[in-house]
Amino acid sequence: MDLSDLLQSWLLALKADGRADNTLTLYRQGVEAYLSWCDSEGLPQVLDRTQVRTWTSALQDGGAEPATVAARQSAVRRYSKWLWQEDEQETDPLAGMRPPKQAEKLVNPLTEDELKRLLKVCAGKTFEDRRDEAVIRVLANSGMRPGECAALWVSDVDLLSGLVVIRKSKTGKGRVAHIGPKTCAAVDRYLRMRRAHKQADGPMLWLGTRGRGFSYAALWSMVKDRAAQAEIEGLNPHRFRHTAATRWLMAGGSEGGAVTAMGWSSRRMLDRYTSATRSQRAADEARQLNLGDL
Repeated sequence: MDLSDLLQSWLLALKADGRADNTLTLYRQGVEAYLSWCDSEGLPQVLDRTQVRTWTSALQDGGAEPATVAARQSAVRRYSKWLWQEDEQETDPLAGMRPPKQAEKLVNPLTEDELKRLLKVCAGKTFEDRRDEAVIRVLANSGMRPGECAALWVSDVDLLSGLVVIRKSKTGKGRVAHIGPKTCAAVDRYLRMRRAHKQADGPMLWLGTRGRGFSYAALWSMVKDRAAQAEIEGLNPHRFRHTAATRWLMAGGSEGGAVTAMGWSSRRMLDRYTSATRSQRAADEARQLNLGDL
């Protein structure tokens, strides 16, 4: 069995199941990282429980982020399970293998001041300014995943109703997100300027400059550049999701509504994304309850 050759077949099967392109990339990178490590250590490219554990430890000792270690090991475990299900191997040697423990990483949401500073640096009248303000408002308002935002089509947006159709998410399930009046106005300003773009007839909502598209990588780069202009450290597109979830709860929104709006399948993800402000929200609620008023 050649694990490298069969990797392509696994990815094709995942794509047929509706997995997002970003997910396929992460899975491929995880398996390829393991196979490369096997080669560098002079070990056979086999799915052996002890060998995978050694590789996991090597990643941790090498300073890889806990989330990266967990994601890469998960990819190898999922690959092993698929090989067994497809009768490419008689057993799944990694069945029941536990993922590496990782401490909960607190991600602080953007403050109101930081959000305003970001929008301020996009307050110009160029094509990039109009696009970047619209993208940032959509991310902060809806809490959609950066990959979902980058993949939007013009036809996915209904500005009169304030609804955005997310046709394909990380989980493979579509949903509808809501955006407010100011976000709709920003998207409308961008769309009016978009009419003069060379690729205006194309389906993609967000367009780049100089004849290039506006991919997930381009969105990531734009956010980093705008963060530098606004003097905000450590900002990446995923923090907008943390911010949207936190603002939803702080404004009195229900937990069930937040889970649905963000496209999560369980309450656990809501807890993870809003953990940094849990104590603050509890203190605010305690003040409203005023249980000491006896």
